Amino acid sequence: MSAIDPELQALRENLYDMLSMVKGQLQKCVDAISNRDVELAQQIIDDEKKINMQELAIDRDSENILALFTPVATDLRSVLATINIANNLERIGDSAKSLARMLVEDVGKKEYKWIDALGIVQMLEALISMLKDMSLALRNEDTGPALRAARRDEELNKCFKKALKKTTSLIVKNPDQGKTILMLLLMVRNLERSGDLTKNIAEEIIFQLEARVIKHKKGLK
Repeated sequence: MSAIDPELQALRENLYDMLSMVKGQLQKCVDAISNRDVELAQQIIDDEKKINMQELAIDRDSENILALFTPVATDLRSVLATINIANNLERIGDSAKSLARMLVEDVGKKEYKWIDALGIVQMLEALISMLKDMSLALRNEDTGPALRAARRDEELNKCFKKALKKTTSLIVKNPDQGKTILMLLLMVRNLERSGDLTKNIAEEIIFQLEARVIKHKKGLK
């Protein structure tokens, strides 16, 4: 075992933990919506600080590895991919926090019906499933689950398009609540963007494991 191996393993474990945290935040969003649980939504907001701290720790440890061990080839790709994956995870966590803040501050009984109508829970569940596959890909060093998850990004794109159409009809029927409905649409847009970020993670995993760059290419094979 080389001197860098324990450092890389510790870095990987920190990344697994961060991925688990973000996945947990999304699941709490589902539970908060399903149970109309404002306290759980507030917990999501509070826990977001832990995700930010984890990203900072990963960045710091990565910088130390680069400075002290000057990794090359596979080890270098692993460090660079970890930095980028952590950044994408932090941004997904931000989307969960934004949704939770809206649940705490702006959502009443009527708005929960609109949440259902716009497919927000469906999008959250798709993202949770995608992150579970990303975890498998990282743990098993297998690009298969990452590719499978990345292909589900199209599902989120379709949900966003449906939500756009639904928003128009909701505003027509509820013109006095237009601002709240548009804010919910923004949450849908954030979740659609989170799908793109998860796809970015898949690209980083493939880069790490296969030294293959697939960004800006149509389709994932």
